Amino acid sequence: MSRFLLASASPQREKLLKEIGLKFSVVPSSVDESICKEADPVNRSVSLAKMKAQDVFDKNPDACVLGADTLVVSSDGTLLEKPANESEARSMLRMHSGNTSLVHSSLCLLLPSSKVLEITNSSSVTFSDLGEETIDWWIKTGEWENRSGAFQIEGKGQIMIERIEGNFTGVVGLPIFEFGKILNDAGLTIESFI
Repeated sequence: MSRFLLASASPQREKLLKEIGLKFSVVPSSVDESICKEADPVNRSVSLAKMKAQDVFDKNPDACVLGADTLVVSSDGTLLEKPANESEARSMLRMHSGNTSLVHSSLCLLLPSSKVLEITNSSSVTFSDLGEETIDWWIKTGEWENRSGAFQIEGKGQIMIERIEGNFTGVVGLPIFEFGKILNDAGLTIESFI
């Protein structure tokens, strides 16, 4: 069987795949996300996942390559990507406060046969009212950095989240149920790579 490559440097995605027993290597994509001009959040997520997978696949055409992308949309429809600094992170957290944001996580699996499989999971995350004290605390953790929407649902971040509707692993960044579906559609299983 072919090698399996994860085209992402995300430790959360790596952890999720390890938890299900998949044997894979991490080969981060070098795609500059700013070149994607797609505005629709779902379509942007799909496009970025495919761009990342294609970047790694082009150098490893004999491998199965998984690209992933997660985007957050505030309750007023604002696309919240990774904050560039503390000020942007604070602004995003204020948008989340007491509201429900959408999280779109897309996967793109490229196979040596040239088959392309794509899938998206969308979940909603409802935040508690985040006072300035909570926002200050979260900023000090540093865990907002390099995270779409300036938050994370695992670890300490759970303190800010009242509830989710949808797929927990999708909000983390790699929806495992959907991953299983595209593997199945490709005629593969987790055991194909163990």
